[in-house]
Amino acid sequence: MPDRSSLQLTPLPGLPLVEPGDDLAEMILAALSRLAIRLSDGDILVLAQKIVSKAEGRLVNLENVTPSNWADELATQTGKDPRLVELILRESQQVLRTRPGVMIVEHRLGFICASAAIDHSNVRGPHGASGDWVLLLPQDPDASAQKLREKLESASGARLGVLIIDSHGRAWRMGTVGVAIGLAGLPGLVDMRGWSDLFDFRLQITQLGAADELAAAASLVMGQAAEGVPLVHVRGFPFPLRESSLSELLRPREQDLFR
Repeated sequence: MPDRSSLQLTPLPGLPLVEPGDDLAEMILAALSRLAIRLSDGDILVLAQKIVSKAEGRLVNLENVTPSNWADELATQTGKDPRLVELILRESQQVLRTRPGVMIVEHRLGFICASAAIDHSNVRGPHGASGDWVLLLPQDPDASAQKLREKLESASGARLGVLIIDSHGRAWRMGTVGVAIGLAGLPGLVDMRGWSDLFDFRLQITQLGAADELAAAASLVMGQAAEGVPLVHVRGFPFPLRESSLSELLRPREQDLFR
């Protein structure tokens, strides 16, 4: 059985406000150096989606968005800014539910979320009113995680994992939790079928969403408001590192019983 007794999550404070074009790998290494943390085999770096999106220039000014007729129609139904609705449509594969104040969509990356995970909070553009700026998810979070992993492994000589997370709501439960939206070098799922329980019963169904569990733990350490800690170092992850991608965590459409 995996050893969970040594799992440690360490927030890395003091990261400067990230701007488009910033080198996140260098910023991470500097944050680790400030706390005298030397990367070792099996360590994982967890990043809030927001700093990845900012570094990749995924900021959009609503003043530059022209709504389509469909966006105008949905804006009337939901009470949302039609320019924001237009961005939600561009970032989505399908609109699943609407009601006043809410749009639930299938994001182009494959998961279900509200408003295509477009964010207004803690977002500031280079000019104009801050309320006119929104932040989209990274274009390809798996690729972003892999690029960071390669740079950090090259600098440290250690075998690492990188996890990019966001805060999502859940059907039938209140509150948001951290979830994985991009990963490299750590398992998304851990297949526990065939493992023995306390009474030597062989598990038949259990597959552990290990990346999402780690995302939720890291999100709790990061905070959700003005904490300014978008980066967490993880040591003692209880499962072997391996190649993976977000696709492991997405339920195939043919197994979706709720749409």
